[in-house]
Amino acid sequence: MQGTSVTNLDPELERLLRERPEHNVFQHPVWLSTWLAEFGSHCEPLFVTAGEDGKVSAIAPLMRSDDRLTFIGDSSIVDFMDFVVEPGAEAEAYPALWSRLCLEDWTDLELWGVPETSPTRDAIKALAGAAGYAAGESLEAVAPRVALPATWDEYLASLNKKDRHELRRKIRRVFESGADVRFAVLSEQAEVMEGVEQFLDLHTRSRMDKTEFMTEEMAAFFRRMTSAMSAAGMIRLFMLYINNRPAACVLCFDAGDHIYMYNSGYDPDFSNLAVGLVSKALCLQWSIENGKAGVDFLRGNEPYKYDLGAKDREIYRLVVRRPA
Repeated sequence: MQGTSVTNLDPELERLLRERPEHNVFQHPVWLSTWLAEFGSHCEPLFVTAGEDGKVSAIAPLMRSDDRLTFIGDSSIVDFMDFVVEPGAEAEAYPALWSRLCLEDWTDLELWGVPETSPTRDAIKALAGAAGYAAGESLEAVAPRVALPATWDEYLASLNKKDRHELRRKIRRVFESGADVRFAVLSEQAEVMEGVEQFLDLHTRSRMDKTEFMTEEMAAFFRRMTSAMSAAGMIRLFMLYINNRPAACVLCFDAGDHIYMYNSGYDPDFSNLAVGLVSKALCLQWSIENGKAGVDFLRGNEPYKYDLGAKDREIYRLVVRRPA
């Protein structure tokens, strides 16, 4: 089974993702369809599947560009990718996926964004090596994440003394500033689409590199993506208001037992109150109160992530080259 469209595989993809506590939103059919609609004109989607008796046990969400196969998406807006494999079916699924991949016409297979704990790393390297293909792996990025305890007090106690003191001080300074402070969590499609305009404004105003990143094309993707993902119940848009003005925002994905902190912005007029860091801390507090196991800060080693207690998770790139 291969070469199937993402639409035809929607139910199978969703089922495979639901079977694990943390489901990678970048593998979800809503995300894949949205990315392909906005950026996919230059590539050919290729969904390679494995399974028996009509049941799909694994899906490789790939795309073809010239003689190269890669995961659908790109690392500038997709933080990690992988094969979607049914838990417990790895021993049969990986050889089946590999056999089907070998039937395709490609010179290079480039699997970027693979988390350090993924069995895909060892499985593909072993299968490629056994077939006489050259296979290499390199460290691509880090994606810090924090494991969450049951209570906010336990979380604070897990930080070192300096970070705990600074975080408490900054949160207290915002809420004791004398201003009207409100923190909202938007998840319904209509309110998310209203809030995303505030997000885009704050995002582009907060840093020059974010201004350069958010081109008109990228802003169109964010609008399309947040609309589709919020309709599917996967968006959590955290908004911090001061005196009814949007002061900071954090765009997050609900990935089951984890929250993915995708992007953020803040109003420079409130930078003296460290609203960027405070809004992220309030996301962590909400996640704890809502029973999440962890928060993933996604790609990048920005210092604030470690100030909030995150530990690095490594992301790898596998490249397989076919013999001439």
